[in-house]
Amino acid sequence: MSHIIVTGSESFIGKNLIKILKKENKQVVGIDKIKKTNNTDIELDICSDQLLNINLKNIDKIIHLAALSRDADCKNNSKKCFETNVLGTLNIIELCEKINAKQLIFASTEWVYDNFSKNTYKTEDDTININNINSEYALSKLVSEHNLRQKCLNGFCNTTVLRFGIVYGPRLNCLSAVESIFHNIKNNNKIEVGSLRTARSFINVTDLCYGIISSFVSNNFEIINLQGNKLISLKEIIDVSSKILNKKISVIETSPNDSSIRLVSNEKAKKILNWEAKISLEKGLNELKEFLEKNDVKQ
Repeated sequence: MSHIIVTGSESFIGKNLIKILKKENKQVVGIDKIKKTNNTDIELDICSDQLLNINLKNIDKIIHLAALSRDADCKNNSKKCFETNVLGTLNIIELCEKINAKQLIFASTEWVYDNFSKNTYKTEDDTININNINSEYALSKLVSEHNLRQKCLNGFCNTTVLRFGIVYGPRLNCLSAVESIFHNIKNNNKIEVGSLRTARSFINVTDLCYGIISSFVSNNFEIINLQGNKLISLKEIIDVSSKILNKKISVIETSPNDSSIRLVSNEKAKKILNWEAKISLEKGLNELKEFLEKNDVKQ
């Protein structure tokens, strides 16, 4: 029976993805440098030389999620960022070759896109000017994308680069504006934002995981955006959160005319993968509320 390797098995996405894969009776091997749960079968850093000593057979796919993925952790920390996100990925490439994996799925990010224009969607075919990338995290992902493209020109296995949108879902850490705003409203009577019109195509973690699974059909070298199905503004997050929490709060808008909107196209995922995000913001926030109540989180 073929197996699927998931690196970053203890990450938020990794844990949710493995849960779904196991429900679908997939044989999963989780790799992470820290073993916290049963999701991790091999406790190993992807940068370790020992990675290539792993004796695995019948590996169909490697889903490479492991990364230093918070921009704050990468900022002014280029050495660690590139060791993990670039050299670690090169290690995974070598592992693919050693075990004859049929497909590598690489987790990239929408933050590789540069120079957004009003009312214009970024697509996978757009040329990216590396000189406009001022994030170490985004730059490390873009470099790995190019390394993978180069490998595929020389007979490497099928490779799918997935540019993730901003992910949210039931977790304790407020790593996206969705969770941060919800927690803020839950615990306070007022909230401060820049512009209420600022918007992103936020994507629920469950939708994202099914997008990853949908990419199993992808061949050769492909770059595909995985985004939420529509733009969600900060105002909408505040309104829906207030409704779910049954709270009336005061909203302070510090920069009403300084909105930021990033339009990233999802059309290729719909066409090639027959996938699109389905979970509404209201459903996603209700799941977050239930998760916080279950874990008795007060702040």
